[in-house]
Amino acid sequence: MYKVGGIAGLSGALGLWSASVLAAEGEKPSEGIGIDELSLYTTPPQNLRYVEPERGQVEEGVATVRKLAEPYTSWGQGVYGAVKPKVDGAVQFGQDSYTYLKNPPSEFYPRAGVIGFAGILGLFLARGSRLKKLVYPTGLMAVGASLYYPQQAATIAKSSGDALYDWALQGYVAVEKLVTGKAAQKTEKAEEKPSSGEAAA
Repeated sequence: MYKVGGIAGLSGALGLWSASVLAAEGEKPSEGIGIDELSLYTTPPQNLRYVEPERGQVEEGVATVRKLAEPYTSWGQGVYGAVKPKVDGAVQFGQDSYTYLKNPPSEFYPRAGVIGFAGILGLFLARGSRLKKLVYPTGLMAVGASLYYPQQAATIAKSSGDALYDWALQGYVAVEKLVTGKAAQKTEKAEEKPSSGEAAA
């Protein structure tokens, strides 16, 4: 067994031992060959170009539908961007109201009853005219709410008064522009008529 092991060790050692090989005197040692020169590693030059595949009927139909729907999708995205904050605000208001009504203060329901009764009384008093049916219940409910919540009523009245003043001022300016524009047109027409009469004479 020792002999087999020794032979295996000797053959392994010989495999690791390097020896130099010398060429004959008349021959020059050749330089190495590059990888590109070997035929195994060279690839023929390729002249490739991309050819667009022909579009089928389904692809053309989809492209047409996309082009037709593009203005509507952009409009829808704009509407979504404008509506989303309002919807989020309404949802938050609903959640806050639910939380408030789940555990309201002790005087909340009697006050709500009085305000609601004022609205029903306003409907009863507003017989006949549609304008009365709109103004009386709203006015009586506003009066009832302002009795119980005077600070909030004053704030709302001030902000709505400012808004009404702004609208009235804008309306006044628009009417003034309309009236002065018509007056200027009338004076221009009046000046043109004598000049045309003088030309005829």
